[in-house]
Amino acid sequence: MTEPISFTNASPRFALPFLSPGQAQKEFTVNQAHAVLDSLVHLVIQGTSNTPPASPQEGECWLVGSSPSGAWANQAETIAAYQAGVWLFIAPVVGMQTYDVSAGQSARLTDSGWVYAANVASPAGGTNIDSEARTAIDALISALSDAGVLPTT
Repeated sequence: MTEPISFTNASPRFALPFLSPGQAQKEFTVNQAHAVLDSLVHLVIQGTSNTPPASPQEGECWLVGSSPSGAWANQAETIAAYQAGVWLFIAPVVGMQTYDVSAGQSARLTDSGWVYAANVASPAGGTNIDSEARTAIDALISALSDAGVLPTT
């Protein structure tokens, strides 16, 4: 028989709070975990900013910049999620992906920061022009832009 798992107070990746045996008011702990999960599952951010928006909408998420101020002070490089009228701050982990509404494309967190795909130009010039190949390449660029992988042009 395997040994029972001994849990800490929170999950290792996103610090989701765990319930404790005999804990009073368990709903607060569970609701906090649900709020964090609601923000992270299929993460969509409005953009990156150092200052919180004046009138955030419930469920809105932002990437906090490197020099935050106001309600985001001391929360550099976190995800700010507006839930129940307050900001929740979540430390992102390498490998996370998000859709950035302001950029109109997806981004992925690497060891060196959030990575967005660069613009890809349609083929131009050359001495031997293959119009069918150029049409196919343009269609691929368009499909990747529509899917949010490449920025919209």
